Amino acid sequence: MRIVGGERRGLTLRAPAGHTTRPTADRTRQALFDMLLHAPWGGRDLFGNAAVLDVFAGTGALGLEALSRGAPHATFMEKDPAARAAIAANIAAYRAESRTRLLNADATRPPRAPTPHAIAFLDPPYAQDLVPRALDALARQGWLTPDALIVAETGTDEPPLAIENPLADRRFGAARITIWRNAG
Repeated sequence: MRIVGGERRGLTLRAPAGHTTRPTADRTRQALFDMLLHAPWGGRDLFGNAAVLDVFAGTGALGLEALSRGAPHATFMEKDPAARAAIAANIAAYRAESRTRLLNADATRPPRAPTPHAIAFLDPPYAQDLVPRALDALARQGWLTPDALIVAETGTDEPPLAIENPLADRRFGAARITIWRNAG
């Protein structure tokens, strides 16, 4: 697993041993970030001033990919100790300590946000209906700007997220990526 684009393209990322995390595949991440770059609602400036939130962060690959592509700051939210250790190692390998924050937090019961984030990546364990629960909790605790771009990964065998007018809804192997604007 590696960063697939931007200033740190090719940087190898560490994943925790075992099956507690399911990192987004490099090819899926490449397709996702290409979509974000080329979509009419995205573009090269999408990450320029956006604080990014990587929820159920696992390895931190999505947040680190956003940093590599110009995001000034990323916050990683993860409750699994092995995953947090992998994220910390990946942040150190990237040399991004000053541009990141790693929280030991359950996304369905997050702490109060110090500042809202304009882009949120949610890649929870599949088939547990965690995206709606986490989004509700994150919104209540002030983690999302009113028009935040939400990017959620779920399994293709799960029912689609109940999102009216998603900006994108694509399948990549076993993953389904749904993107929409926060309605808060």
